[in-house]
Amino acid sequence: MDRVSRWTNRVDQGCVLCNSSLESRDHLFFDCSYSSEVWEYLTKGILKRSYSPKWIEVKKIVSNNTVAVEKGFCLRYAMQSAIHALWRERNKSRHGEPHTQVQVFKKIVEKSIRNKLSLNRKNGPKKFKGTLSF
Repeated sequence: MDRVSRWTNRVDQGCVLCNSSLESRDHLFFDCSYSSEVWEYLTKGILKRSYSPKWIEVKKIVSNNTVAVEKGFCLRYAMQSAIHALWRERNKSRHGEPHTQVQVFKKIVEKSIRNKLSLNRKNGPKKFKGTLSF
């Protein structure tokens, strides 16, 4: 909404997920209390000590090509899934629908990730066969 506000002054810039801050890319996907809880839930086990809720740090970690194949794939897929799901949840709320409770939302996103990893084990490239167990 920070970009949309440059086009028009009559737009609500507030975050519809937490209702406590202005919506920007960094806020919506990482700083918002709703999304940061989702991000931490999905990636803290993967990242361990290198976990960060800051966009600039996440970008560095995700771009790092020296991490193990399983770890890199799981992290990138978790990020992609989280961002996509959060964007859909945000849009749903922007259009008047109530947003999903964060505990339920985390489980839904986790299940979709597990489904993808399970498919990789069966049908994916050999290098991704171990991602579900990772």
